[in-house]
Amino acid sequence: MRRIDQARPHVTALFRIVVGLLFACHGAATLFGLFGGGHGAPPSFAEWPSWWAAVIQLVGGLLVALGIGTRVAALICSGSMAYAYFTVHFPKNFLPIENGGESAAMFCWAFLIIAVTGPGKWALSSVFSRNQERVGVPVAA
Repeated sequence: MRRIDQARPHVTALFRIVVGLLFACHGAATLFGLFGGGHGAPPSFAEWPSWWAAVIQLVGGLLVALGIGTRVAALICSGSMAYAYFTVHFPKNFLPIENGGESAAMFCWAFLIIAVTGPGKWALSSVFSRNQERVGVPVAA
């Protein structure tokens, strides 16, 4: 059991990185047609909600993957997926398996877990904190 506990921060970090990168890929596919493209033409600049959702996916996913502002970025990502689920998928049917909302539901809960647990190891924010401590800049606890 002790080894499992020792692995927790590393597994948490891997979970954060994988979930963030997968989410960023959705945004890149929608905005730029990468990775096999989105579903049709890219949304127009600032088009609600498609363009904004894709920007949240790309930027939020990268921030979470890198471990920069992880809790806030993950909370925004989680909220955007809750919004997507309840406005796009839920009206079609109650269950995610029947309404096509599995990925929205999974991303929503995965990002909520990341927002609550934090970034784990290997977050760039911890590198910045250590550098500030070395040069004598006080870091908030």
